[in-house]
Amino acid sequence: MNTELAVARAAAEAAGLAIRARWDQNIEVRHKGEIDLVTEADLVAEGIIVDRLRGAFPGDAVVAEEGGGHGGQGGRTWYVDPLDGTTNFSHGMPQFAVSIALADDQGLRLGVVHAPVYGFTFHAVRGEGAWLEGRRLRGGRARRLGDALLATGFPYDRQARPRHNVDRFGHLLGLCQGVRRAGSAALDLAFVAAGWFDGYWEDRLQPWDLAAGCLLVTEAGGTVTAFDGGPADFRSGAVVASNDAVHVELLRALAATVSGKVE
Repeated sequence: MNTELAVARAAAEAAGLAIRARWDQNIEVRHKGEIDLVTEADLVAEGIIVDRLRGAFPGDAVVAEEGGGHGGQGGRTWYVDPLDGTTNFSHGMPQFAVSIALADDQGLRLGVVHAPVYGFTFHAVRGEGAWLEGRRLRGGRARRLGDALLATGFPYDRQARPRHNVDRFGHLLGLCQGVRRAGSAALDLAFVAAGWFDGYWEDRLQPWDLAAGCLLVTEAGGTVTAFDGGPADFRSGAVVASNDAVHVELLRALAATVSGKVE
């Protein structure tokens, strides 16, 4: 995976430079949904990434959030979120990231999450650990839910579908040290891998939101499952991730809410 990692990392960082140049400027925003946004930066970043992946690996498929991907014939698929956290970006908040992952017939193979404003890049390769700028990541140290700092998010279709995670958020808030809602699933998962968060849950997401971050968590020694505790599938859009020690408690707490299992 040396070549794939080098290409993915270079693509993420080149896209990050383009995003950074447009950050905190007079941003033109379009609506994909009532509160789901897209900006020029999303489109420019996606073009940079897709062009580089197509040039280096013409036989691979690319699935990209803004529709710039293409089919492939080699059994491998890249999942690209050119700007995860567009709402944050459009408001000038620095909590956003570029996320790129590669999956093959055996599952996730490689993941890169780059935070342009913070200036750091997480990466993971299956079987080779998760890393942040040369430092191996090993997850958080909380041994019980009461000591854990958690993260989550809220869906874009929250007005149309009544189960919107508020009950889960409120319930977990009373059981742990705190719950953060920072607005980027890719960074939330990367922060679980780094040990800055001890757990994360969210549903009604897209594969490109989750793919790279899920691999980061598992390669850091953490656990990623479905809400029922079964095997996680990043393409389902719903995951629970943790540092492993608090995972069972976190699953039980989520199941005890009004929302219970994911819709």
